[in-house]
Amino acid sequence: MNLETLVSTIHGTVTPVDQDLVERAYKVAEIAHRDHVRASGEPYIQHCLAVASILIELGLPAAAVAAGLLHDTVEDTDVTLEALERDFGEEVATLVAGVTKLTQLPRVSHYDGNHRGESSTKVELAKENLRKTFLAMGDDVRVVLIKLADRVHNMRTLAHLSPEKRTRIAKETLEIYAPLANRLGIWQVKWELEDLSFRYVYPDKYREIAEFVDERRVDREKTMRTIITKLSKALSEAGIEADIRGRSKHLYSIYKKMERKKVPFDMVHDVRGVRIIVETEQDCYVALGVIHNRWKPIPGAFDDYIAIPKDNLYQSLHTAVIYEDGRTLEAQFRTPEMHENAEYGIAAHWRYKEGSHRDDVYEQKILWLRKLMDWRQDVENASDFVDAMKSDVFDDRVYVFTPRGDIIDLPAGSTPIDFAYNIHTEIGHRCRGAKVDGKLISLDYKLQTGNSVEILTAKRGGPSRDWLNPSLEMVKSHRARSKIKQWFKRQDRAQNISQGRTLLDKEMRRLGIDSISYDHIASELEFAQVDDLLAAIGIGDLQITRIIKRVIGEEEKEFEIPEGLATSTSLEIVPTEEVTILGLKGLLTNLGRCCKPVPGDPIIGYITRGRGATIHRQDCPNVLRIKDTERLVQISWGQPVKTYPVSVQIRAYDRDGLMRDVSTLVSNEGINMSSINVSTKNSLAIFDLVMGVTDISHLSRVLTRLEALPNVLEARRLRPG
Repeated sequence: MNLETLVSTIHGTVTPVDQDLVERAYKVAEIAHRDHVRASGEPYIQHCLAVASILIELGLPAAAVAAGLLHDTVEDTDVTLEALERDFGEEVATLVAGVTKLTQLPRVSHYDGNHRGESSTKVELAKENLRKTFLAMGDDVRVVLIKLADRVHNMRTLAHLSPEKRTRIAKETLEIYAPLANRLGIWQVKWELEDLSFRYVYPDKYREIAEFVDERRVDREKTMRTIITKLSKALSEAGIEADIRGRSKHLYSIYKKMERKKVPFDMVHDVRGVRIIVETEQDCYVALGVIHNRWKPIPGAFDDYIAIPKDNLYQSLHTAVIYEDGRTLEAQFRTPEMHENAEYGIAAHWRYKEGSHRDDVYEQKILWLRKLMDWRQDVENASDFVDAMKSDVFDDRVYVFTPRGDIIDLPAGSTPIDFAYNIHTEIGHRCRGAKVDGKLISLDYKLQTGNSVEILTAKRGGPSRDWLNPSLEMVKSHRARSKIKQWFKRQDRAQNISQGRTLLDKEMRRLGIDSISYDHIASELEFAQVDDLLAAIGIGDLQITRIIKRVIGEEEKEFEIPEGLATSTSLEIVPTEEVTILGLKGLLTNLGRCCKPVPGDPIIGYITRGRGATIHRQDCPNVLRIKDTERLVQISWGQPVKTYPVSVQIRAYDRDGLMRDVSTLVSNEGINMSSINVSTKNSLAIFDLVMGVTDISHLSRVLTRLEALPNVLEARRLRPG
């Protein structure tokens, strides 16, 4: 690509001033990067041109295109922000500043992260850079659009980097940048980032699905042409003009659907779909009726995002019908404006002329974004900030109602405590109970879309420190977590030190650890003195789980063997009996009676109707005779899991259902109990059990959850002797 090609693709009318701005930016970038080459060997200016071209595709104006050309100059060359502001104006300089990485690490918390030394510094610097970009996004969303364009081109050229770098960058893209594009409604970018990342993060699954899709491509395209022809005729007879396009399912979304529904590729019904673009909103509903009259709709597969848009203001009608061949066909109905908005999201604003009514939609989106991140200025810790973005901004959402009928938008997995803090900080502090749909529920209840929530409050008081314990899963949103921490920070320092000591004493005693001093823990986490460590725990800035992972977990590499257990079994690798099906997890399986495969045999799976997959030896005569080979899937035996037997004692007031609750909780945590003994005296029940856990963090979580059961007084690890 060259400058002339770039300028010729800019949307709308290009004024001489715009053209001059882009040309001058190109010349400065070309000179600044003249000695730089990419890992592919091509001149660095080609990357700058590619980023600018992606911004033009999104419809951004000349100032953003110029910033795209210059986006790496301040970071990688001698060009300064002052020079850019002098030569290109404040607007371009501000956009470049927003995407320029930090070169040193300010204000990084000493106990943050799980790595040490240089590696830790790199991790924290990356998080600080993400935090800087997101904060700049609150002032001008074009900053993050430039960052996304930069990431898209970097992902397109990822093959030229080392395998380690490829995996790291692809994972970060899947966790941060693709969800960000989704939140901004830019599906065109979201799909591309997801598929490019998928290729490097899960290469085997990528190849498997890509091969499935490619094998059926010719037949699918032929079928789609027939479907489009029939749809066009049906809509035309109803007096509706429509632009009908085949909609191919992206590889990563196919994989996610297979994972979510625990089904093989052949059972992902909406791999084929159509997008029907009509002139008016009314035509969307009429076209929907035509399709439903012609083919049988699938119950529960209809979504009206026109009447009730998604939180990023996405609008469309979705349905799925049983087509003539007995297979599912998914259809989406939208107007050209809705389609533009769906493809380009918040960037669609710049694809319309100034003064258009689209500006109102843009302002709504900006307000939504700022409300979504209204906690961002309160978080100084880079790692916490990125974690909060993942949970509060990128995660799925639930929509619940107040008693007055107002809709509250919360991250999926939120509890009544999250709801209370979303209403008002004081209501959160004084929350003592909740009703969901008129019924009393526990405060760790996971809210579902459509729930009506009423908070029960005390007249005075504050939050519980248990709310901050991640093992209890009582708080999901960062907004609630930060408000709780602020409440404890306002308490007396001596009180926080005392509370921190109580929490750490309790955890060390519960885990049966007496060999690690608090001075050692403080030193490892780089606190000047023990009181600072304890105060951080008491406030909630430092979670006990981090201490366990970072210090205690390192010290206690292996669990001690409980009395009565032979050494030969303590560190044995325990194989799972599950079967891993490539691209799937958790599909119902049963072993073929004809060949009776055992772990270690080469095996293959046969998808049966209504009974999951039957597992056969690859040389099984019945398998060799199968003609319907499309129902055969590659499979392998499950991966072994290393577990350590640990003696645990639970003391509780006896009650009906106590044994059941303990067994259910342990089972839900995926733990095997190799022995259990229960004794009862004077209404006090004592459970002595041996559990297989993976590490000390796993043990800590289980003990915490056991202690949260009604009537349980204590759950702790027993040491031999």
